[in-house]
Amino acid sequence: MLKAYPRLLLSAGVLLAAGAPARAQQPDSLPRPTLHAVFRSAPIQIDGRLDEPDWERATPASDFTQARPSPGRPASLPTEARVVYDRDALYIGVRLHDAHPDSIAQQMGRRDASDIYSDWIRIGIDSYLDRRTSFIFAVSPRGLQRDEFRYNDTENDVLWDAVWASATHIDSLGWTAEVRIPLSQLRFSVGSKGVTKWGIQFGRVLARNEETATWSPMPPQQPGVVSRYGDLVGLDSLVAPKRLEILPYVSSQVTRAPGSAANPFYQPTDATGRIGADVRYGLPAGLTLTATVNPDFGQVEVDPAVVNLSAFEVFFPERRPFFLEGVDIFRFGQSVTFNDNNPSNLFYTRRVGRAPRRSLDALGAEYSDVPAQSEILAAAKVSGKTNGGLSLGALGALTREERGRYALPGGTISSAVVEPRTGFLVTRMRQDFRQGNTVVGGVLTGVRRDLSDASLAPLFVRDALVSGGDFEHRWGNRTWALSGFMAGSRVSGDAHVMAALQRSPIRAFQRPDARTLALDTTRTSLGGYFGTLSVARTAGEHWLGSVTYEETSPGFEVNDLGFQTRADFRSLSGALQYRETRIGRLLRNYETSVYMTNAANFDGDVVERRVSLLSSGLLNSFWSYNFWGFVQPETVDDRLLRGGPLTRKPAEWQVRSGFKTDTRRAVVGQATYEFNQNAQREWRHTVELGVELRPSSAARFQLGPKFTRQRDVDQYVTMVSDPTATATYGGRWVLGDLDQSELSLETRAEWTFSPTLTLQLWAQPFVASGRFRGFKEFRTPGAFAFDRYGVDRGTITRGAGAAHDEVVVDPDGAGPATTFTFGEPDFLVRSLRGNAVLRWEYRPGSTLFLVWQQQRQGVENWADLNATHDVASAFRDPARNVFLVKLSYWLGR
Repeated sequence: MLKAYPRLLLSAGVLLAAGAPARAQQPDSLPRPTLHAVFRSAPIQIDGRLDEPDWERATPASDFTQARPSPGRPASLPTEARVVYDRDALYIGVRLHDAHPDSIAQQMGRRDASDIYSDWIRIGIDSYLDRRTSFIFAVSPRGLQRDEFRYNDTENDVLWDAVWASATHIDSLGWTAEVRIPLSQLRFSVGSKGVTKWGIQFGRVLARNEETATWSPMPPQQPGVVSRYGDLVGLDSLVAPKRLEILPYVSSQVTRAPGSAANPFYQPTDATGRIGADVRYGLPAGLTLTATVNPDFGQVEVDPAVVNLSAFEVFFPERRPFFLEGVDIFRFGQSVTFNDNNPSNLFYTRRVGRAPRRSLDALGAEYSDVPAQSEILAAAKVSGKTNGGLSLGALGALTREERGRYALPGGTISSAVVEPRTGFLVTRMRQDFRQGNTVVGGVLTGVRRDLSDASLAPLFVRDALVSGGDFEHRWGNRTWALSGFMAGSRVSGDAHVMAALQRSPIRAFQRPDARTLALDTTRTSLGGYFGTLSVARTAGEHWLGSVTYEETSPGFEVNDLGFQTRADFRSLSGALQYRETRIGRLLRNYETSVYMTNAANFDGDVVERRVSLLSSGLLNSFWSYNFWGFVQPETVDDRLLRGGPLTRKPAEWQVRSGFKTDTRRAVVGQATYEFNQNAQREWRHTVELGVELRPSSAARFQLGPKFTRQRDVDQYVTMVSDPTATATYGGRWVLGDLDQSELSLETRAEWTFSPTLTLQLWAQPFVASGRFRGFKEFRTPGAFAFDRYGVDRGTITRGAGAAHDEVVVDPDGAGPATTFTFGEPDFLVRSLRGNAVLRWEYRPGSTLFLVWQQQRQGVENWADLNATHDVASAFRDPARNVFLVKLSYWLGR
């Protein structure tokens, strides 16, 4: 690894030198515009008409300039925005001129829809006046609302939701928008002399021109987003609002599922009901307390189907509103870099309320009844930012002990704990200095499980603690950034649990040829660290880039509350990006990036050496393209055998390319093709298509088939201990040649009856099959070498056993090795997942959900690669149906 560092460091020097053009960076000398707000003198009715006298009194914000496609030029169409306020709310009125009202893009969609063809007016409010955070409210010509929270100047939390009112009107002059934002939805403090100034920005999206224009200029060669906002003055009469919101809810769910009459726990119909409430309360210093009593943390959306043959967990995104809103304040370890190599996420919210982990099969269960998730008894969080620039977030949750029932073959019914009572805590702090150009922060996470039941101690980590600090320092008019973080972890519990963590594929302490790792089956704790350091050029007209060093020690472990797939890892990576934001002869904009990564484990074995190229752009025809490819020479593989000796990873290359047609049209198509191959003739073809139909402004249909066909020659199957296998450290690692195919058909349909009433349908039929053509044994440590059973060594019998589902191997024929058996790994998986969601926001902040979910699944232990030709086969399996009704009512002002 160290021999590769000089070459990569030389590349990094070239990257940074190229990032500094001969002419000096344009100084941040653009004047910051100022807008004066007026205090309301008469009632304002939110009807989109702008016919109240106060709108005439207010000074307009005008003279918008393009951010794209022609940065710095005047906006194609004039826009005028005005601000009025009172003791309870901020009012914004906007006139968006358009000489061709029939050309206004006005596709409808669900609230917060970001992928529809529509014009928008966006309002950003920096009520902290820290030039780093803002609350953004957007309205479309048809009255569709979007809101988001921007933090760290450029990063977005699109899942933040506020309660506010808006109305729009289309007329012969274009369209108008009228918005009322309760002050309770913003975060600010009032000093002894009152509030005098906020940051504010207005942005207009003209969809037919792919144009974005802003009131306060935002040239691409100058850094930042919130830091480029203008000033809003005249707010001297504001007073701090009383912020108390209560959201009670009631829900009912009915589940009908298939089952066996022999199962004593089977109920064809299961009905449940819940009642609870969420509470938000404004604390001093701009902080907010959010608490939930008897929360409903069920998912309205379902996860897609996957087939995972790796040793690592699949990451699924969070979908529960409580954990989605404001989660960005808890993020840690996001260095300023153009590389995405971070192997760990310290706070993976789906750990809270996860499915119980203890299997009852070990108790001899013939049938079992186990809860689908651990119930969250209560959860609360405090978040916000003070006038002094301190961002604070603290989240706590408690899940109850879950018990599962099981029946033994003789009919005896008993129960056992399947998930212990668990407490979770996450705290995060960040302090701004130098007007946000320097930030220092810290994080602390903890998990504690009640393992008073002695049977649980060998199964679960008792305590898990992670703490760390991070920093970010920008200079040169925020053109350059130096950032980094360091986190340490410690988990403790029974020696069996610690041994399992050491043997995990994440770290593989038991690897027989490891030089710096050693398995200790007596230890009752495990600790480690994870850190990065990055320097990046984040602004400039054309050239951007970064150099990043990362290191994760072998003992680092965060999976009790985070998400981690790798430890024992050091990497140095660089990125160089060239972008063009001005319209050219062929392209309206494009960017091209080169990425370089060199990584090794703590033994110094190089496990990754990769060069990647990525390019994307928008043609003048409004078609877009994307390309991604990489090449990687042969390296060491320390994870293929899942704790076995080192092997070689064959040289590999991959390309992925796609295009998308003009998104302004009623019919939009896209296609992507991906091909991967290595030196051992492993390959993978993936074809992904997509079509979107918009027959009217209120209806949208999307269809996305995806087909993958691949061949692997090193699919891990099992490991058998055998003292006669002296060449491979007393173990026989069995792998197989696998042919696999997958087909999925993701389908969406959406009807928008009004900005507050939508119906969405989603379905994903999925079929996957894998056939193992042969089995072989790893032969030579440090090499990619195998002996095929029945050809190069020993004998093999497939289809053995009473059910013809076993593979019997005699690894050395007449030799002394013991015959072993493993299950036939061929598979055929069918799945259908879908839901229908009717959402009605019958008053601001109050919603009614009607949900129908259906899941069908079938699994066979035989293969049929042609089954992917029949994706409709998933519809023939028994169905599990869930019907849900949920009503919430917002109380606030």
